Amino acid sequence: MDKFRMVFQFLQSNQESFMSGICGIMALASAQLYSAFDFNCPCLPRYNLAYGLGVLLVPPLILFLLGFVLNNNVSMLAEEWRRPQGQRQKDAAVLRYMFCSMVQRAMIAPAVWVSVTLLDGKCITCAFCTSLPVEALGNASHRGLPQGEVKRVLARIPCKEIYDGQELIANEVAVRYLRCISQALGWCFVLLMTTLAFLVRSLRPCFTQAVFLKSRYWSHYIDIERKLFDETCAEHAKSFAKVCIQQFFQGMSKDLTATHCHPPRKAPTDAGEASEKLLGITDWDTMNIALKSWHRCKPPLHLHPDAPHSSNGWPPAPRREAVVYYSGV
Repeated sequence: MDKFRMVFQFLQSNQESFMSGICGIMALASAQLYSAFDFNCPCLPRYNLAYGLGVLLVPPLILFLLGFVLNNNVSMLAEEWRRPQGQRQKDAAVLRYMFCSMVQRAMIAPAVWVSVTLLDGKCITCAFCTSLPVEALGNASHRGLPQGEVKRVLARIPCKEIYDGQELIANEVAVRYLRCISQALGWCFVLLMTTLAFLVRSLRPCFTQAVFLKSRYWSHYIDIERKLFDETCAEHAKSFAKVCIQQFFQGMSKDLTATHCHPPRKAPTDAGEASEKLLGITDWDTMNIALKSWHRCKPPLHLHPDAPHSSNGWPPAPRREAVVYYSGV
């Protein structure tokens, strides 16, 4: 059990990295499955380009939006951005840091999809088969076909079973040529994404270290504050419901005692503990006022408002009383 607890604590402390890895693996698996089973090029001049580029670009857009939808910090960012000023100021640098962090995590799955699709080569083969340089790769002496017929023949290159243009250009030559270009684009895309990730993760803190540390700290604070607020509200709601149910059954017990003359039973001892957890908020209107106040005017981030601050921004050190020693005479 201790090993499972340690693993769970590790995953919980590295939840963002773990979820990013899971998203990348799911994008990789989905790209491979779609490419292996469901990729069917229409082999028509008017539809090959739209279908190939659609498979290459539309799923990454969907995965990018799903990365935002499945991220719990989206609602926290929107809440922090739209909340009233109140007694707590809003820092644009913290909001930018939170948004950039979410964009980085949401970009993992789309980048994996595009990389795997380009390295596979089927989308590029389907999309650009009609743009092959026939003069360089095909039969230069075969020039009796009109331009429209050549496009129709080239559009069937991804479909080996219906391809009938071996005299114009060999199917294997065309597929190898397009797949080579696609794989080159795929490795260039991987290199570009890796370089951008290195620049973002490594060089950004070097230029704005103080701003970076401040933004990261207050970003973590906002996240932890919201989690603790939700936990406190859940505990308050549990205590509220417990006291309400106990009062209901106590009232029913009194009514039954008055009707049937049974001796009343002693109230449970944990009712007082649940009442203490309500913190004085014991009705519908008061709870609604407290929640509205939390949204409209969050408490200031100043735990010691009465303590004066020195010129460097830190509270002064506490004074020590002088001790006078008297020698006995």
